Amino acid sequence: TWPAGGVGGRRAHGSTSAAPQKCQNAYLVQELVLDNCRSSEGKIEGITEEFSNLELLSLINVGLTSVADVPKLDKLKKLELSDNRISGGLEVLAERLVNLTHLNLSGNKFKDISTLEPLKKLPQLKSLDLFNCEVTNLADYRESIFKLLPQLTYLDGYDIDDCEASDSDGEVDGVEDEDEEGESEDFEEEEEDDEDVVAEDDDEDDDSGDDEGGEVNGDLDSEDDDEDEEDEEDDDEDSSPAKGEKRKRDPEDEDDDDDD
Repeated sequence: TWPAGGVGGRRAHGSTSAAPQKCQNAYLVQELVLDNCRSSEGKIEGITEEFSNLELLSLINVGLTSVADVPKLDKLKKLELSDNRISGGLEVLAERLVNLTHLNLSGNKFKDISTLEPLKKLPQLKSLDLFNCEVTNLADYRESIFKLLPQLTYLDGYDIDDCEASDSDGEVDGVEDEDEEGESEDFEEEEEDDEDVVAEDDDEDDDSGDDEGGEVNGDLDSEDDDEDEEDEEDDDEDSSPAKGEKRKRDPEDEDDDDDD
């Protein structure tokens, strides 16, 4: 049932009954989830054309046997009807949900390919799920469905080449995209902050590297100066006679003495 005062946001969840009470702001709702609620006599009730902006309708496991009472919802793109007891009557979907792109009928009572023929009139339909329906046990089931519905991209989550659908292909355009945009913007801001922190760290590393480099170069220069001074002292010591040793006389000096 709806909360008192109607719906104030774009996403609404029901409880207890699959027939929501009349609400004043139905046109604001973009997603309506009534999973596991109780339907009345297996029919859809309380969902009207007033939900004019509805893009996702989920009626999983509510005991539906018919979709005859589905209203005209031109903006509806995704319809979840899994785990009910529907066995036919899909003509109404083609007439009233002309922009439907995703249809989940898994866990229902479809037995023959012919019961799915009305879906040919849904040109935008790109994803159909019939998992756990008897029709999936037929020979050449996948080939037959893709031939019957050439507009399909995915059947039971896989394309004609048995490639699995990506997560983005399972989303309704516009609704989830807005949430993703907000998340991506926050993520980009976080990345920018991280980059600024990294840049500051790099600058600090460069400055510390320069200081360390200066100190190292200074130490090397002082060591070189000390080595030069030691070399000069060694040269002086080599040129002067050691203590306790007599200075040798040159032969010329001896000749000078004889002449005297």
